[in-house]
Amino acid sequence: MSLSLRFALRAAIGLPLAATAIFAPAGTLEFWQGWATLGVFALCPIFMLSYFFRHDRQLLERRFQRKEQRAKQRLWAMLWLPLWVGLFLISSFDRRFSWSRTLFGGVPPWVSVLALGVMLVAWLLIFLVFRANTFAAAVIQVEASQKVVSSGPYRFIRHPMYSALGLLSFAVPLALGSYVAVPLAPPLVSLLVFRLLDEERLLRVDLDGYSEYCRRTRCRLVPLVW
Repeated sequence: MSLSLRFALRAAIGLPLAATAIFAPAGTLEFWQGWATLGVFALCPIFMLSYFFRHDRQLLERRFQRKEQRAKQRLWAMLWLPLWVGLFLISSFDRRFSWSRTLFGGVPPWVSVLALGVMLVAWLLIFLVFRANTFAAAVIQVEASQKVVSSGPYRFIRHPMYSALGLLSFAVPLALGSYVAVPLAPPLVSLLVFRLLDEERLLRVDLDGYSEYCRRTRCRLVPLVW
Protein backbone atom coordinates (compact mmCIF):
# COMPACT_ATOMS: atom_id res chain seq x y z
CA MET A 1 0.00 0.00 0.00
CA SER A 2 1.38 3.39 -0.98
CA LEU A 3 2.30 5.96 1.64
CA SER A 4 -0.29 8.43 0.34
CA LEU A 5 -3.06 5.82 0.59
CA ARG A 6 -2.06 4.93 4.14
CA PHE A 7 -2.04 8.65 4.91
CA ALA A 8 -5.63 8.99 3.61
CA LEU A 9 -6.86 5.85 5.36
CA ARG A 10 -5.45 6.94 8.70
CA ALA A 11 -7.29 10.25 8.47
CA ALA A 12 -10.50 8.64 7.18
CA ILE A 13 -10.57 6.05 9.96
CA GLY A 14 -8.90 7.88 12.83
CA LEU A 15 -11.01 11.05 12.90
CA PRO A 16 -14.44 9.33 13.05
CA LEU A 17 -13.14 6.96 15.75
CA ALA A 18 -11.83 9.87 17.80
CA ALA A 19 -15.10 11.77 17.41
CA THR A 20 -17.07 8.69 18.45
CA ALA A 21 -14.89 8.13 21.53
CA ILE A 22 -15.48 11.71 22.61
CA PHE A 23 -19.12 12.39 21.76
CA ALA A 24 -20.88 9.02 22.01
CA PRO A 25 -20.17 8.57 25.75
CA ALA A 26 -21.00 12.23 26.36
CA GLY A 27 -24.40 11.72 24.75
CA THR A 28 -24.38 15.21 23.25
CA LEU A 29 -22.68 17.33 20.62
CA GLU A 30 -23.04 20.40 22.85
CA PHE A 31 -19.64 19.81 24.37
CA TRP A 32 -17.19 22.61 23.60
CA GLN A 33 -14.34 20.87 25.40
CA GLY A 34 -14.91 17.83 23.19
CA TRP A 35 -14.84 19.88 19.99
CA ALA A 36 -11.69 21.73 21.07
CA THR A 37 -9.92 18.50 22.03
CA LEU A 38 -10.97 16.82 18.79
CA GLY A 39 -9.69 19.83 16.88
CA VAL A 40 -6.26 19.56 18.47
CA PHE A 41 -6.07 15.80 17.84
CA ALA A 42 -7.20 16.28 14.25
CA LEU A 43 -5.31 19.34 13.09
CA CYS A 44 -1.94 18.64 14.74
CA PRO A 45 -1.45 15.14 13.27
CA ILE A 46 -2.77 16.23 9.87
CA PHE A 47 -0.30 19.12 9.81
CA MET A 48 2.55 16.84 10.83
CA LEU A 49 1.65 14.12 8.32
CA SER A 50 1.44 16.73 5.57
CA TYR A 51 4.75 18.31 6.57
CA PHE A 52 6.71 15.06 6.74
CA PHE A 53 5.03 13.70 3.62
CA ARG A 54 6.82 16.54 1.83
CA HIS A 55 10.06 16.63 3.82
CA ASP A 56 10.76 13.16 5.31
CA ARG A 57 8.74 10.27 3.91
CA GLN A 58 11.09 7.73 5.48
CA LEU A 59 10.02 8.96 8.91
CA LEU A 60 6.38 8.37 8.00
CA GLU A 61 7.21 4.88 6.76
CA ARG A 62 8.76 4.18 10.15
CA ARG A 63 5.76 5.69 11.98
CA PHE A 64 3.39 3.40 10.08
CA GLN A 65 5.24 0.29 11.26
CA ARG A 66 3.38 -1.71 13.88
CA LYS A 67 5.12 -5.10 14.32
CA GLU A 68 7.02 -5.08 17.60
CA GLN A 69 9.80 -7.66 17.87
CA ARG A 70 10.38 -7.38 21.63
CA ALA A 71 8.00 -9.14 24.02
CA LYS A 72 8.04 -6.28 26.54
CA GLN A 73 7.09 -3.81 23.83
CA ARG A 74 4.17 -5.99 22.73
CA LEU A 75 3.07 -6.12 26.37
CA TRP A 76 3.37 -2.35 26.56
CA ALA A 77 1.14 -1.90 23.51
CA MET A 78 -1.49 -4.24 24.98
CA LEU A 79 -1.62 -2.25 28.22
CA TRP A 80 -1.24 1.24 26.76
CA LEU A 81 -4.10 1.20 24.25
CA PRO A 82 -7.02 0.42 26.61
CA LEU A 83 -5.78 2.94 29.18
CA TRP A 84 -5.30 5.62 26.51
CA VAL A 85 -8.76 5.04 25.05
CA GLY A 86 -10.17 4.90 28.57
CA LEU A 87 -8.82 8.38 29.20
CA PHE A 88 -11.18 9.74 26.53
CA LEU A 89 -14.13 7.48 27.35
CA ILE A 90 -14.19 8.19 31.08
CA SER A 91 -13.74 11.91 30.48
CA SER A 92 -16.68 11.88 28.07
CA PHE A 93 -18.89 9.78 30.35
CA ASP A 94 -18.06 12.36 33.01
CA ARG A 95 -19.65 14.97 30.73
CA ARG A 96 -22.85 12.91 30.60
CA PHE A 97 -23.09 11.94 34.26
CA SER A 98 -21.45 15.04 35.83
CA TRP A 99 -19.18 13.08 38.18
CA SER A 100 -16.59 15.85 38.46
CA ARG A 101 -19.29 18.46 38.97
CA THR A 102 -20.92 16.39 41.72
CA LEU A 103 -17.71 15.45 43.52
CA PHE A 104 -15.50 18.50 42.99
CA GLY A 105 -17.69 21.29 41.69
CA GLY A 106 -16.57 20.82 38.09
CA VAL A 107 -13.49 21.77 36.09
CA PRO A 108 -13.34 25.55 35.54
CA PRO A 109 -13.28 26.57 31.86
CA TRP A 110 -9.91 28.28 32.33
CA VAL A 111 -8.40 24.96 33.46
CA SER A 112 -9.68 23.27 30.30
CA VAL A 113 -8.28 26.10 28.17
CA LEU A 114 -4.91 25.82 29.95
CA ALA A 115 -4.93 22.05 29.38
CA LEU A 116 -5.62 22.62 25.69
CA GLY A 117 -2.55 24.86 25.62
CA VAL A 118 -0.48 22.10 27.23
CA MET A 119 -1.74 19.71 24.56
CA LEU A 120 -0.54 22.07 21.85
CA VAL A 121 2.87 22.29 23.54
CA ALA A 122 3.02 18.48 23.64
CA TRP A 123 2.22 18.23 19.92
CA LEU A 124 4.87 20.86 19.18
CA LEU A 125 7.38 18.77 21.11
CA ILE A 126 6.40 15.68 19.08
CA PHE A 127 6.89 17.67 15.89
CA LEU A 128 10.36 18.78 17.03
CA VAL A 129 11.24 15.18 17.88
CA PHE A 130 10.26 13.98 14.43
CA ARG A 131 12.11 16.81 12.71
CA ALA A 132 15.29 16.06 14.69
CA ASN A 133 15.13 12.28 14.47
CA THR A 134 14.12 10.58 11.24
CA PHE A 135 14.64 7.22 13.00
CA ALA A 136 11.80 7.88 15.49
CA ALA A 137 9.90 4.74 14.52
CA ALA A 138 6.66 3.59 16.10
CA VAL A 139 8.36 0.31 17.04
CA ILE A 140 11.55 -0.20 19.03
CA GLN A 141 14.35 -1.09 16.63
CA VAL A 142 17.86 -0.10 15.54
CA GLU A 143 18.54 0.24 11.82
CA ALA A 144 21.90 -0.35 10.17
CA SER A 145 22.38 3.32 9.27
CA GLN A 146 20.95 4.72 12.50
CA LYS A 147 22.95 7.24 14.50
CA VAL A 148 22.54 8.79 17.93
CA VAL A 149 20.54 12.02 17.78
CA SER A 150 21.54 14.70 20.28
CA SER A 151 20.06 17.80 18.63
CA GLY A 152 16.71 19.51 19.13
CA PRO A 153 14.86 18.34 22.24
CA TYR A 154 17.32 15.45 22.57
CA ARG A 155 19.84 17.98 23.87
CA PHE A 156 17.89 18.18 27.15
CA ILE A 157 16.24 14.78 27.66
CA ARG A 158 16.76 11.35 26.16
CA HIS A 159 13.09 10.55 25.47
CA PRO A 160 11.25 13.77 24.56
CA MET A 161 8.56 11.87 22.65
CA TYR A 162 7.54 10.10 25.85
CA SER A 163 7.65 13.39 27.73
CA ALA A 164 5.10 14.75 25.25
CA LEU A 165 2.88 11.70 25.72
CA GLY A 166 3.10 12.16 29.48
CA LEU A 167 1.93 15.77 29.12
CA LEU A 168 -0.96 14.62 26.95
CA SER A 169 -1.93 11.97 29.50
CA PHE A 170 -2.51 14.62 32.18
CA ALA A 171 -3.87 17.32 29.87
CA VAL A 172 -6.53 15.35 27.96
CA PRO A 173 -8.96 14.71 30.85
CA LEU A 174 -8.69 18.30 32.07
CA ALA A 175 -9.18 19.60 28.52
CA LEU A 176 -12.34 17.48 28.37
CA GLY A 177 -13.52 18.88 31.70
CA SER A 178 -12.92 15.81 33.83
CA TYR A 179 -11.15 15.35 37.15
CA VAL A 180 -12.21 11.72 37.59
CA ALA A 181 -10.22 10.56 34.55
CA VAL A 182 -6.96 12.17 35.74
CA PRO A 183 -6.01 9.09 37.88
CA LEU A 184 -5.47 7.20 34.62
CA ALA A 185 -2.55 9.51 33.79
CA PRO A 186 -0.01 8.14 36.35
CA PRO A 187 -0.43 4.52 35.11
CA LEU A 188 0.07 5.78 31.55
CA VAL A 189 3.27 7.57 32.56
CA SER A 190 4.40 4.42 34.39
CA LEU A 191 3.92 2.48 31.16
CA LEU A 192 6.03 5.05 29.33
CA VAL A 193 8.80 4.52 31.89
CA PHE A 194 8.49 0.75 31.39
CA ARG A 195 8.79 1.21 27.62
CA LEU A 196 11.75 3.58 27.67
CA LEU A 197 13.77 1.47 30.11
CA ASP A 198 13.41 -1.54 27.83
CA GLU A 199 14.21 0.64 24.82
CA GLU A 200 17.40 1.90 26.48
CA ARG A 201 18.56 -1.67 27.11
CA LEU A 202 18.37 -2.28 23.37
CA LEU A 203 19.96 1.04 22.38
CA ARG A 204 22.90 0.66 24.76
CA VAL A 205 23.76 -2.67 23.14
CA ASP A 206 22.90 -2.09 19.48
CA LEU A 207 23.35 1.65 18.83
CA ASP A 208 26.93 2.88 18.71
CA GLY A 209 27.51 5.93 20.88
CA TYR A 210 24.27 5.66 22.85
CA SER A 211 25.93 4.88 26.17
CA GLU A 212 28.15 7.95 25.77
CA TYR A 213 25.06 10.02 24.94
CA CYS A 214 23.44 8.79 28.17
CA ARG A 215 26.46 9.93 30.16
CA ARG A 216 26.21 13.41 28.60
CA THR A 217 22.43 13.70 28.78
CA ARG A 218 21.46 12.46 32.21
CA CYS A 219 17.70 13.00 32.27
CA ARG A 220 15.26 10.71 30.53
CA LEU A 221 11.84 12.39 30.78
CA VAL A 222 11.95 15.57 32.85
CA PRO A 223 14.86 18.05 32.59
CA LEU A 224 16.85 18.35 35.84
CA VAL A 225 14.62 15.72 37.52
CA TRP A 226 14.83 12.26 35.86
